[in-house]
Amino acid sequence: MFENKNYWAIILGGSSGFGLASAKRLAKAKMNICIVHRDRKGAMARIEPEFQEIQKEGIDFKAYNLDALSEEGRKTVLDDLQEHLTKTNGKVRTLLHSIAFGNLKLLVPIKKHRNYDPLEKLAKQLNIDKEKIREEATKIFLEDQIDELMYIAKEPEYNQEFFLTDEDIANTIYAMGTSLYTWTKDIFNRKLFANDARVLGLTSEGNEVAWRGYAAVSAAKVALESMSRAIAFEMGPYGIRSNILQPGVTDTPALRLIPGSTHMSAHSRLRNPLGRLTTPEDVANVVYLMSLDESAWINGAIIRVDGGERIAGS
Repeated sequence: MFENKNYWAIILGGSSGFGLASAKRLAKAKMNICIVHRDRKGAMARIEPEFQEIQKEGIDFKAYNLDALSEEGRKTVLDDLQEHLTKTNGKVRTLLHSIAFGNLKLLVPIKKHRNYDPLEKLAKQLNIDKEKIREEATKIFLEDQIDELMYIAKEPEYNQEFFLTDEDIANTIYAMGTSLYTWTKDIFNRKLFANDARVLGLTSEGNEVAWRGYAAVSAAKVALESMSRAIAFEMGPYGIRSNILQPGVTDTPALRLIPGSTHMSAHSRLRNPLGRLTTPEDVANVVYLMSLDESAWINGAIIRVDGGERIAGS
């Protein structure tokens, strides 16, 4: 779809999850790819083959392993890319913000409404040790993915020693929220955007629903959405469309860092009308669709990519 147009996609956080899947999908459609990621040397054995697969699509490809959130890192990327695009007459069609760098601490120690164990009466009725039931239920829940057992399996563990600070919140809001504008502004000021450009960010259901340990990330997602609307409104006259995608729960490295993610995944599979989790490829397909000419009239929106997960009842 993008062959011979010399369009580029800049993907922030493109070495795994949504970012990597989107890079592959756009490269398949012949869009040139610039990935900015931050990974340890040990992780590159996994990442390099993924990048080589992208390059096999016959597109122009650049990757930068550095801190996308630092001024120096952003300048390094855009200085080099600007020089290259000036020589080749390329333009940035799509900017995808897929940075997952946030704090997942609780606000306060967990206090339950009631100290009630649902296994207590069942174990007594069957004359079986309740912890034996819980142990077996947890094993089957984790190994065989029998989601219904989440209710009697071992509960998620949370760090109840260290709690969220103001600095944690501020850093998370910038990393996963307002840095969308920082990158958009710099690309705009350098006149690297195409006449019809797309800015995309990723939010989650945590923008409205409270999850334990997710407060800082939730605040960042709301900031991201607000910034995207402002970009859509104020930069729209310059041909820049800005939208936010809201994937359902997806098995990514970022999800696995969230306390209770195993139970969260089980709950999502049980309530999703299509009976499964969202995949990175599901989201990458929508990133591709939002980059097409035909999506030009979508601006300032939040688009759910979740198979109906958000609207499903109990």
